[in-house]
Amino acid sequence: MTKSELIEAVARQSEITLDRAAIVVNAVFEQMVDAMKRGERIEIRNFGNFTVKHYDGYIGRNPKSGDKVQVPPKRLPFFKSGLGLKEMINGRR
Repeated sequence: MTKSELIEAVARQSEITLDRAAIVVNAVFEQMVDAMKRGERIEIRNFGNFTVKHYDGYIGRNPKSGDKVQVPPKRLPFFKSGLGLKEMINGRR
């Protein structure tokens, strides 16, 4: 499902216009990104958790040239599905 398909589904289910559904979907995503930028954990019951994992910098290797390269520290988003989502996907709910 793409973002535009999600917007269409929200509009159809909520019986609102596509423009309003787009505003809602974009607002939810913006709030989630802002929370993760602040390092906050997002927990959606029966769906899953979004967190930010911190990785230290390290010395890597360029696979093409073999040269050593300094890889800077970084933060990456991480999603862990909840039990409810797993059960729904497997048809147990």
